[in-house]
Parts: sequence; C-alpha cells; structure tokens
Amino acid sequence: MPGEEVAYEVRDRVAYVTIDRPERRNALSKAVTASLVERFSEANDDPDVWAVVITGTGDRAFCAGADLKELDELARQHKPFQVPMGGPQRNLFETVLETYKPTIASINGAVLAGGCELALACDLRIAADHARIGMPEVKRGMGANFATVLLPRLIPRAVALEMLYTGEPLTAAEALRWGLVNKVVPYEKLADETEAMVRGIVANAPLTLRRYKEMTIKGWELPVQTALRLNVGPNPYLTEDREEGVRAFVEKRKPVWKAR
Repeated sequence: MPGEEVAYEVRDRVAYVTIDRPERRNALSKAVTASLVERFSEANDDPDVWAVVITGTGDRAFCAGADLKELDELARQHKPFQVPMGGPQRNLFETVLETYKPTIASINGAVLAGGCELALACDLRIAADHARIGMPEVKRGMGANFATVLLPRLIPRAVALEMLYTGEPLTAAEALRWGLVNKVVPYEKLADETEAMVRGIVANAPLTLRRYKEMTIKGWELPVQTALRLNVGPNPYLTEDREEGVRAFVEKRKPVWKAR
C-alpha cells in the first residue's frame, strides 16, 4: 500500500524519514513521492518537530532518483508523463525546500538524479565516504528541473554545469571540496554522526531555527536591504524563549525551550 515504503518516526523533537526500498535502490516511485510530500508537510506543521532527517535503507543508495522501471511501464501504457511543477500534487523538492525547520540528508550511498535533487532540497548534507552524488538525467533524456535552478546556487556555476552536462557523479570527497556536502564520514559512523549533528541543532531555540530557515529561503535572491526587512517566520526577539536563553546564560545552566 502507498506509504509503506517510507518510514516516519518522531523521536525527541526530530522527525526521521527513511525511504525503505533497498531492492530498488530507494527509487522514487509515484507512491513514495506522494508519501514523502505528506510526511514533510506533516513535519512542517507539527510543533513537536524541530528538525527533520531523511535517509535511505541499506548502504547502496540514499535514493537513485525516479523509478525508471515504473516510468517505462507507464510509457508503454501510453500514460502521460507528469512534468515537474505540474499536476495536482505539490512538487516533492519544493515541499522539502519549504519545510521551515532544519532538514538534514543523511546520504548512505549513491544519490543520483531525483535523489540528488531531494538531497539538494535539504539544508545540510552528511555523506558516507563511498557515496556518489550526481545528475545523470542528461543520459536519460530527462530535464533535472530542480537541480538546474538550485545546483548553480550551491556550488560554482562551472562545476554545476559540468555535473549537469556530463551526467558524471562526484565522489563524496569531491562533493565536500565544493561545499555540496557538509561532512563525509565512514559508512559505519554515518548514523551516529548524523545524530550528533541533529542533536546539536535541536538543542537550540526552536523558534530561532525556524526564523533562520524561513528568512534564508525567502530572502535568498533578494537585495540585502529588502531581505533585512522581510520579517518572516516567528519573531524570536519577542518570545519567552529569548528571555529564557538570556537568563540561562546568566545563571550558567542549559535553557529550557518552550517554543513560545
């Protein structure tokens, strides 16, 4: 049934999303895509979720992109292809990008095509050292709609275009050098390092985190003067948490956040 191939758990303020299709290299079927949209929307609206981690099952692939076998079957049935940003459902990558809480892609293996775009939509990326990150869409006659917009904003334009034009993946080490991932670790340490990263984030004021996310996303391409006056997301300056954060520092203790 739809949704069974995406595991979702909220634990201690963090939502953990896992694509569970190792036999298909965690590819994005229509059902998985719909479930991911639903889960990220749920996490965005849940006040008990302060951050989101997404990963895949196994060590072969974080996500190998669209399920090409499914696409081939649909084409053989002469069913129309749903182009990006079209159709009745919200786009997955836009949904992840506009989840106004910190998001982390824990890259456990190959991350390709739509899987790469899914990782690009997250705020932070931590990769196992054997991971390969690439956009082979040019080899499949696809369009890389999201990556063509976002990738040149994250890494140097020439590097982004080389990835897009050749379809050849970067190694984890190369991705780290260009700032496409935040950290590279041995696979056996990936879960622990991801947990350490997300726990370091949710130890901080949740409304401030949401403010950071919304301001950075909505102000990305705006002139500085305009972005400074956006005032989007919760205003941390007027919250109880701001008072608590200052008081905890003065009293030399850990703050107790209430998200209000």
